Amino acid sequence: MPVHQLSDLIRYVRHNSPFYADLYADLPPDVDCLTDLPVVGQSDFWAANTLQDNRVLTAPLEEASVFKTGGTTGAPKFSCYTREEWQEFVTAFGHGLLDAGLRPGHRVADLFYAGELYASFLFILDSLSHAPVSSVRLPIGGGAPLETTVPTLRDFAAQVVAGTPTTLCRLAEHLIADGEQLPSVELLFFGGEALFDDQRRLLARAFPNAEPRTLGYASVDAGLLGRPVPGADARTHRAFTPHTVVEILDDATDEPIREAGRPGRVVVTQLFRRLMPVIRYPAGDRAEWTDPEAGVFRILGRAEEGVRVGPVSLYSQDAQAAVTAADTDGRVVGMQLVVRRWDGRDGLVLRLAVSPDDPGSEDPAGLDTLAKSVMTELEEARPFYPDAVRTGFVHPLSVEWVRHRDLVVNPRSGKLVRVIDERPTA
Repeated sequence: MPVHQLSDLIRYVRHNSPFYADLYADLPPDVDCLTDLPVVGQSDFWAANTLQDNRVLTAPLEEASVFKTGGTTGAPKFSCYTREEWQEFVTAFGHGLLDAGLRPGHRVADLFYAGELYASFLFILDSLSHAPVSSVRLPIGGGAPLETTVPTLRDFAAQVVAGTPTTLCRLAEHLIADGEQLPSVELLFFGGEALFDDQRRLLARAFPNAEPRTLGYASVDAGLLGRPVPGADARTHRAFTPHTVVEILDDATDEPIREAGRPGRVVVTQLFRRLMPVIRYPAGDRAEWTDPEAGVFRILGRAEEGVRVGPVSLYSQDAQAAVTAADTDGRVVGMQLVVRRWDGRDGLVLRLAVSPDDPGSEDPAGLDTLAKSVMTELEEARPFYPDAVRTGFVHPLSVEWVRHRDLVVNPRSGKLVRVIDERPTA
């Protein structure tokens, strides 16, 4: 499948996609500059990209693979790829796996999730198959019982284990609880979520010889986004040129950011997809350029991964930073924000997980001290919250201690749900 010239792609979608024809209706007939095009509106895109009477697709749905996606709105939608587009997708991503550390002959266990139209398991398996080096692929899946996964990894002396950080951490917790380790594992390929320092500490205890590495940056709706950049910062990626154009746009003006170190939202254009065109599509993440000329950027987190508690906006990054600052002994191995409502007010609960081999996990006084330190750090970082407590708008912060296995995950993807809203909606 060729990578199309932008001008050719724009002409094609204006002619064949009713959605893009309407979106570009007021533009001159010969537009060939990306920044002359409007940014796609998420709600408008998915309102038009329906199973019936679809207005985004450029052709009838007669030859394609269909995958389910949450997009950046949380509600499952559907993304379509022709056979040629899918092969181009996994081939490009497979080449990026070399930057993640894949070497000839590596035995790689795929612990991503399969079924229910979910893409990640097949995507990683196909990317490994289309990588430019040989590998031994172990398609275990994220839904397999850990009691059978561990013997398989041991029997095959797996050198690479690939999965979401949540799946890898659950596997690590299972190993630690049984007093086991897997020293044969050299690399932990993670994707789909960020990997935090607390999770790295947990993984290090179960996989003493393994280095966590990002597989790359992609999503089933937005497509290719970034290939790994070797180095200490796993958040850093390089655009998949020439397949993809990545832009970072100013939050207020939507003007492209061209200098390093200035955060904005990620917008992507895929030059190899025509069936379901992706042109100036918001990827749902925030990032900043580290080397604009080379197309290298650092992912800063999900754009929408936050919650409003009464009058206060809080983000999972805020809470993660508070835990990192307070937890100097590295006891916390996972975190969720839980919002509840009682007695007519909202309240925020920090659900924190400790490792099963934490010698102080049965020490209520020690955990209480750590909880107070975390809450103090968060309140200092987000002073609007204690202000709202004092004025009676919200309940005080609280901490709920759990094991990593008790953290809520998406049942379809296995990803950690970082923000849980338990407030009644009726």
